Amino acid sequence: MARVLGIGGVFFKCRDPEALKQWYQRWLQVPVSADFTGAVLRPDQIPRGGYTVWGLFAADTTYFLPANREFMVNFIVDDLEGALANVREGGAEVMAEIETSEFGRFGWFVDPEGNKVELWVPPEPA
Repeated sequence: MARVLGIGGVFFKCRDPEALKQWYQRWLQVPVSADFTGAVLRPDQIPRGGYTVWGLFAADTTYFLPANREFMVNFIVDDLEGALANVREGGAEVMAEIETSEFGRFGWFVDPEGNKVELWVPPEPA
């Protein structure tokens, strides 16, 4: 039987794709592509201990608030506080809390199009 091997991408609609692409490049150093509407992030660039999650949430979850979207993107970052400071400078609404758990450190912001984004620093491998 055929099986899933990984997440091949995250795709969503936005009002101004070019402006949002440039915003993410400027404030989070997302390696955007000139010949594609987004970026290509290769699995070998993920730090040791990092991974991709496919997560399903109940329709009435409040986890994506304050955004009013049916999805949320999670980016692995190398410096959580630095990344949050960058997007704040870029005009994003940054959530006050930073969460630390056995899964790593997490912070959140809402981008200029109203999408809630989770930033993640994976834990050091054992």
